[in-house]
Amino acid sequence: MYEAFIFLTDGFEEIEAVTTLDILRRGGVSVVSVSLTGRHEVVGSHEIYVGADMLFDDLSGTEGAMLILPGGPGTANYKKHELFLELLRQHNEAGGKIAAICAAPTVLGGLGILDERVAVCYPALKDDLRAAHFGQASTVTDENITTSKGPATSIDFALEILRIVKGDREAAEVAEGMLVR
Repeated sequence: MYEAFIFLTDGFEEIEAVTTLDILRRGGVSVVSVSLTGRHEVVGSHEIYVGADMLFDDLSGTEGAMLILPGGPGTANYKKHELFLELLRQHNEAGGKIAAICAAPTVLGGLGILDERVAVCYPALKDDLRAAHFGQASTVTDENITTSKGPATSIDFALEILRIVKGDREAAEVAEGMLVR
């Protein structure tokens, strides 16, 4: 059973995805990248090609796992993938953990998942969070949802996910080893 899934679609923000994947693996989280494109090779927003661990069609059993959405211009592709949107809805309704950064929280906002919660995203997109309360911190966790502002907050975002999945001690050890804080 995996503890986290990072979903990739063409146009994803590379620093947000790779930083999160790297930090989670450093912290011992069982995490895999999942392509929503139907192919393993996914192209980031800066034309960096990444090989996803699995395809969305091969995904089964996300119970207890954190679902992670990096942002970037490819966020529009998340919004077109009906089965992925349904997975997010069901996961949230079951109280499952979801994390999104940069433009990706707008996907959650569009689904009503952020309604009446404190959340953040890339500041120019905050109106797309709909009925969320826009927070001030770079990374915010409100109940089962974690959001973050953008590329520069990727390390904080990943460490917060690590803290949620593995605990304060593991997150602090990884941060110290990376010379963070």
